[in-house]
Amino acid sequence: MALDSKIPKGPLADKWTNHKNSINLVNPANKRLIDVIVVGTGLAGGSAAATLAELGYNVKAFCFQDSPRRAHSIAAQGGINAAKNYQGDGDSTYRLFYDTVKGGDYRSREANVYRLAEVSANIIDQCVAQGVPFAREYGGLLDNRSFGGVLVSRTFYAAGQTGQQLLLGAYSALNRQIGRGKVKMYNRHEMLDVVVVNGKARGIIARNMITGEIERHSAHAVVLGTGGYGNVFFLSTNAMGSNVTAAWKAHKRGAYFANPCYTQIHPTCIPVSGDHQSKLTLMSESLRNDGRIWVPKHMKDVEAIRAGKLKPTDLAEEDRDYYLERRYPAFGNLVPRDVASRAAKERCDAGYGVNATGEAVYLDFASAIKRYGKEQAHIKGLDENDAALVKQLGQDVVRTKYGNLFQMYEKIVDQNPYETPMMIYPAVHYTMGGVWVDYNLQTTVPGLYCIGEANFSDHGANRLGASALMQGLADGYFVLPYTIGDYLADDIRTGPISTDSPAFEEAEKSVRDNINHLINNNGKYSVDHFHKKLGKIMWNKCGMARNEQGLKEAITEIAELRAEFWKDVKVPGTNDEFNEELAKALRVADFLELGELFAKDALLREESAGGHFREEYQTEEGEAKRRKEFQYVAAWEYKGEPKDAVLHKEDLVYENIEVKERSYK
Repeated sequence: MALDSKIPKGPLADKWTNHKNSINLVNPANKRLIDVIVVGTGLAGGSAAATLAELGYNVKAFCFQDSPRRAHSIAAQGGINAAKNYQGDGDSTYRLFYDTVKGGDYRSREANVYRLAEVSANIIDQCVAQGVPFAREYGGLLDNRSFGGVLVSRTFYAAGQTGQQLLLGAYSALNRQIGRGKVKMYNRHEMLDVVVVNGKARGIIARNMITGEIERHSAHAVVLGTGGYGNVFFLSTNAMGSNVTAAWKAHKRGAYFANPCYTQIHPTCIPVSGDHQSKLTLMSESLRNDGRIWVPKHMKDVEAIRAGKLKPTDLAEEDRDYYLERRYPAFGNLVPRDVASRAAKERCDAGYGVNATGEAVYLDFASAIKRYGKEQAHIKGLDENDAALVKQLGQDVVRTKYGNLFQMYEKIVDQNPYETPMMIYPAVHYTMGGVWVDYNLQTTVPGLYCIGEANFSDHGANRLGASALMQGLADGYFVLPYTIGDYLADDIRTGPISTDSPAFEEAEKSVRDNINHLINNNGKYSVDHFHKKLGKIMWNKCGMARNEQGLKEAITEIAELRAEFWKDVKVPGTNDEFNEELAKALRVADFLELGELFAKDALLREESAGGHFREEYQTEEGEAKRRKEFQYVAAWEYKGEPKDAVLHKEDLVYENIEVKERSYK
């Protein structure tokens, strides 16, 4: 099947408006005759379910958590981008579009990114109307801060808990529709298959995670808003439950999976402390606004710090290497995430890491505390040379801006970041790859849509900070509710979809067979045993740096590990109870397939772009080296084993942006 991205004709700035004017609509009375399933109730799924219900559709919403409030969207800390130019610093729709495409290393679809920038301003208005408590500046306008990869301040925020506040806004909208009876909410339900009837997505098979019951649910269309697959690495900043199952089952039913190897490595995470850990914790990128990143200049100081004989605060300025400011003077500490992550890895690989494992750099707020303190002392007419006073006033300002993040760091690391620099190191965070979708957010399976992080669409090879919340809410509030009508207009006379059909029977049988195998297998090893092994292969051979030999080894090793998993995994308990090990086993089984396709995709992409760094393709200065022949989306068609997947290419054409070497110097 040829890929048709359905990008509208005409000038870039007019595409979305013209498209909305020309697509089919469903009249309000007919919307009451149409059912839509939304899987996942984070920012993308929650906003989509609420909006579709408000429009009049009958919505069934599913989440595996006990409440939509637990979606991983709450973990987003730093903010949400929008081109409102409140700061008057030169921002515009075009500049947000340009920064996003450049930040993604010219590997995203132009039309989608421009639409994202265009609707970004609407999101802020919507969320303010819902009561989201964005930070405000003295004059009452919403405040903005800057994020990596941009030269303007366009990031709206609510302290260090923006994702949580935005999710509460979407959740309140969703709750209103649940109260009206327009959304039927299925908590503690996990989708385990998509049902395709006569070529169209017509429902899902879900497991009630409390009783173990397998259920059939039908609808005229299915929407996946199920987040990313970073947990394929075992250790990531993702919530423990985050998984690829819904997206992967869609892939196995005919939805192409795009750019699986595009993974975001976030530069500011709390470093790994040992093999006992089950997840990593993110420190918001917003901290890079005021924190300066450095390592000691001299190896003797590194060794003294590691041995506990020297404190970082004892080091003089001239003995510190502020390596981002040195290498990238124009952007400094606010280079994009992939650039900052690789630079940290380079310093640590060279032996300058500052913790026991040698995998940590400093994020230091001393300069910011002093700067803010002097400003406050000046405003209040106090003594600017009183060091203790200046420090106290500066800490108060930092506490207001980032307090909950500092508190979280202290609880985890048991060090006070107001007094000593934080230690950070890159970790797996976001996945830019995902289910392939066209301009309407429809997959290659008619009637199956995919939104938010679960699709591949807007971020290319690297996502700029604060753009995840923007894409999730743009898709859910302002894009999907328009585009899905174009498809559903043909279903106003279809009537309810029966779950009593061969397609539903076959899908349910497939799910039951998998579950029965896992429960009755009685092998030697736990699910985590296999997940950790997979994670080590992924991080060492498909992580921050990759090469041909390592990727070939990874493909073989993952296939062998998958065979071992099905033979030797042990899942305690039964399938007719709350069984978290069973849920985990089903997810890890899918990670073991995705991991192989991930490595295969990375092997074929013989270039370095964004977060995908192939050691064979780098400039003399160690920067990523893109190659023109890889200016395409890699969309994979399922053919059985991951090694047999067939590649389809969607060429990326740039008519409004000059593709050039990406420089942040």
